[in-house]
Amino acid sequence: MTFRSIQLALTSAGFLLLSACSPSAPQAPVIPPTELAAINTPPPEYPEKLACAGIGGTVVFSVTIAGNGKPAKVQMIGSSGQPELDASAEKAVRDWEFKAATRNGKPWTQGIQVPVTFTPPTEKPTRCFQYDH
Repeated sequence: MTFRSIQLALTSAGFLLLSACSPSAPQAPVIPPTELAAINTPPPEYPEKLACAGIGGTVVFSVTIAGNGKPAKVQMIGSSGQPELDASAEKAVRDWEFKAATRNGKPWTQGIQVPVTFTPPTEKPTRCFQYDH
């Protein structure tokens, strides 16, 4: 081995040792995930005729909340047995607003199940008399 090849070998080894000791590129900060949160979820309109008749029920939806916080997909997975209640609930759910979940600081699409319950009023409103004929 010549002096020159020994010098190159030592220089290369020293460079490798120095690069191993030097601090690596800074790591990006870890951003904790956030969960989906309801912002504006008003109850659906209760069809008056059904409320006055004391008819209620629960509708269940599978809802995909997009990164913008809006329902991207709404699919009924359980009917109340009353088409008017089902339609009113679906209309309301499609307009709901959420704060989207995040992963690594970025909005995350998430699926949830949403039950919407219609409970008839315990006392009939006075306007129900029109349906009592």
